[in-house]
Amino acid sequence: MIDLRSDTVTRPTPGMLKAMFAAEVGDDVFGDDPTVNELEAKVAKMFGMEAALFCASGTMANQIAIKAHTQPGDEVICHKLSHVYYYEGGGIAMNSGASVCLLEGDGGRITAADVAAHINPPNDPHRPLTKLVSVENTMNKGGGSIYDFNELTAIGKVCHENDLKYHLDGARLFNALVETAETTADYGSLFDSISICISKGLGAPVGSVLIGNMAFINKARRIRKVFGGGMRQAGYLAAACIYALDNHVGRLHDDHKKAKHLESLLQSLPYIESVMPVQTNLVFFTLKPEMPADIFLGNLKANDIHALALSPQQIRFVTHLDITDDMMVGIENVLRKMQ
Repeated sequence: MIDLRSDTVTRPTPGMLKAMFAAEVGDDVFGDDPTVNELEAKVAKMFGMEAALFCASGTMANQIAIKAHTQPGDEVICHKLSHVYYYEGGGIAMNSGASVCLLEGDGGRITAADVAAHINPPNDPHRPLTKLVSVENTMNKGGGSIYDFNELTAIGKVCHENDLKYHLDGARLFNALVETAETTADYGSLFDSISICISKGLGAPVGSVLIGNMAFINKARRIRKVFGGGMRQAGYLAAACIYALDNHVGRLHDDHKKAKHLESLLQSLPYIESVMPVQTNLVFFTLKPEMPADIFLGNLKANDIHALALSPQQIRFVTHLDITDDMMVGIENVLRKMQ
């Protein structure tokens, strides 16, 4: 099977499995799983931040961060298609009792001017208190678009001047980092909290990490417990994450190269209306009316290729470490035969 639905479908590599089976473990709820502790210390050091917390998923990490930064009735500023709002099951309302201010933006990215224009007056009792700005890099619904770091810095300045917390949903941050000049430490110096997902392009089977200062992570650890996210011998999973960080970051370039090839191929096909600009490993494209998404996906499935429809005409392909060169040839042959 060729699975283009998401980079979450990856399976552990042989080297990762070996690291998992060799992991030393304890009880993480008691704080004595040495491999989890190693992962958390490693990620905190990478970003130049004080502490980190291993979480079961990116959604959990994001929702813990939002709850830690806000009180019920506060407001979160984010893009209208951001994962924290669009794909996390109404978690901001359910978990934190916070409202949202949803912004428009180019390629799913908001600007400092957008943020500044939507901060509620703190002395107006009719309006919720603006407390948090959340951005996503890369931006999933923006086609894997990458933020300009200068814009992120400008947003951070607005947050600082208005006493707002600043969170980064960095589920695919390493996809951005391998394409730009910035470092993990650059990001750590800018944000109050960062979540990174290691079970997407980096290929671990489970796990995200939330990063911040010590007081924030202590609060986050308590929230994780309330969410039911305390894990016991989680070192087997943490070992996979450590292996991924040590061995799978640089190879993200390969995923991006394959995505760019698909972009070029799709642009040449007569049944494709448009293709969003590809910067990383996500390929979003719109089919012409005569090729509905269900027919297109049915044709792919008949050839054991799987993808996702985002609307009646829009499709998403995602490249990842389990998509081989031979698979790319097979995908191209099937797409060309649909003409």
